[in-house]
Amino acid sequence: MMRRAALFMAGLLALGLPALASSIDLGQLISTIKQAVTPTSLEDELEIGRDAAATLLGACKPITNTAVQQYVNKVGLWVALQSDRPDLPWHFAVVDSDDIDAFAAPGGYVFLTRGLLLHMHNEAELAGVLGHEITHVVLKHHLDELQRAARLDLASQAAQAEMARNGHSTEIADRVAGATRNLYSKGLDKDDEFDADRAGVVLAARAGYDPYGLLAVLQTLQGVDPKSGSMQLLLATHPTPADRIKALSAAMQAGHMDQYGKQQEGQERFAAVIKTLIPAKPTSASTAPAASTKH
Repeated sequence: MMRRAALFMAGLLALGLPALASSIDLGQLISTIKQAVTPTSLEDELEIGRDAAATLLGACKPITNTAVQQYVNKVGLWVALQSDRPDLPWHFAVVDSDDIDAFAAPGGYVFLTRGLLLHMHNEAELAGVLGHEITHVVLKHHLDELQRAARLDLASQAAQAEMARNGHSTEIADRVAGATRNLYSKGLDKDDEFDADRAGVVLAARAGYDPYGLLAVLQTLQGVDPKSGSMQLLLATHPTPADRIKALSAAMQAGHMDQYGKQQEGQERFAAVIKTLIPAKPTSASTAPAASTKH
């Protein structure tokens, strides 16, 4: 999964960071870094998102189940329409991985793993998880973190600019790439994750779902063995389920979200679609119950 994060960042860097020539100066270096991490328009954000999504999907392919993909897109789009950026060209996909995870790319791309989907029980839980990822996109959390990381690294990059003039451009490029890969391997700031949890349940409630769906998912994940390989990336990039449950429960209580607790869960609709992801158990004469014989 760390490889996926590295591939993601390599794709982002490839969008706007030209090869650093030996004749680079400090102004060009700063301009290049800012161009790579700071969208100046919606078109820039969409372009970054398309290439980032392509990189992500190159590392982890979507599942081939059309019914599930269409279903998740319908739920996701409906939740996204309740956000402050309903006009983004939203795209949702389930990727073929047993890991328990969900992630987003700038411009309206949201992905969740098959492993996470199979830990859900109804549509309200799906809406809550998608609402969390939609919030990351709406608030530009990833883009803001990249910009912040680049700003903090400018001083050390400037110190290395003279090396670029002397033919050491590869080291500069490696430093930029390393800083951004580190950012995405460690995940977003915890406050961003808590904010996405809080806003995610609001989006789900606006869409007509029981807002406690996301909380239910977190409670399920709390019961998964933290040493399980399927939980490693989630735990490395997010606060623990227990911490998220504590913070989200307090916020929901303060926001009187219980008044929306009777909204739909969509359990039957969810189950009808998700069962197509679960392989049918083989049946054969050898496994069938033996016929009774009476004498």
